[in-house]
Amino acid sequence: MRAKYSLSVMVAVVALLAFSVPVPAFSQMKDMSMKEHREGHGQMMGMGNMDRMGDMMGMCIEHAEELGLTDDQIMKMKPVHREMQKKDARFKADRKIAEIELMEIMEVKDFDLEKGNSAVKKIAEIITAHHLEMLKAMKEMRAILTDEQFKKMKKMMSMKTGEKKPAKRMMKKK
Repeated sequence: MRAKYSLSVMVAVVALLAFSVPVPAFSQMKDMSMKEHREGHGQMMGMGNMDRMGDMMGMCIEHAEELGLTDDQIMKMKPVHREMQKKDARFKADRKIAEIELMEIMEVKDFDLEKGNSAVKKIAEIITAHHLEMLKAMKEMRAILTDEQFKKMKKMMSMKTGEKKPAKRMMKKK
């Protein structure tokens, strides 16, 4: 009798848990883009700053007077900035298409793992190629700036993003 009671209590607990547990993560996330999935998760090796490249270029041109840019510097920066904007638009479109393709592969319960792996690698290749392009543009853009202009630009960028000064100063006061 006691075993029968224990068994029925266990079945009731399992049933209760089965129906009260939140819906599986994939069903909740299926309508989200891959970008939304990644938000909140840090990018490796500081590559998240690559997205700020456009901000830096735009800010340099927008605040040319404050940075002390010459007309010649501005004329050199504008085509680099426009080309970077085009590459960024292509990157976003290519990445989005690759993410949609991955979601298509994963729609079925028993999806092809090899196809999934290939799709994930394709996304990684798209991101890596974009980061390498951004590094080239960053190098080209920074070569146009003088050391003093670069320092001013970094200060403007940190103020824009709300970065705080390093904690070293606070530690020295103690």
